[in-house]
Amino acid sequence: MAEIEIKTAPADFRFPTTNQTRHCFTRYIEYHKCIAAKGEESGDCQKFAQYYRSLCPGEWIERWNEQRENGNFPGPL
Repeated sequence: MAEIEIKTAPADFRFPTTNQTRHCFTRYIEYHKCIAAKGEESGDCQKFAQYYRSLCPGEWIERWNEQRENGNFPGPL
């Protein structure tokens, strides 16, 4: 059976506090900007996906995905 490796996003000097809300939001935006620039299949973007998925609550991700689909996402994509 394959061993599962669990990781989280690396420390980022832009987010020095224990509250990682902004870090989560930034990584979500970085991922979607990367996908827009390089395409869905780009391996370069997968690290950002791993980061935001490990930092962000699932409910936030679902809401942001809905907002993006509806064209009213509050961030700079």
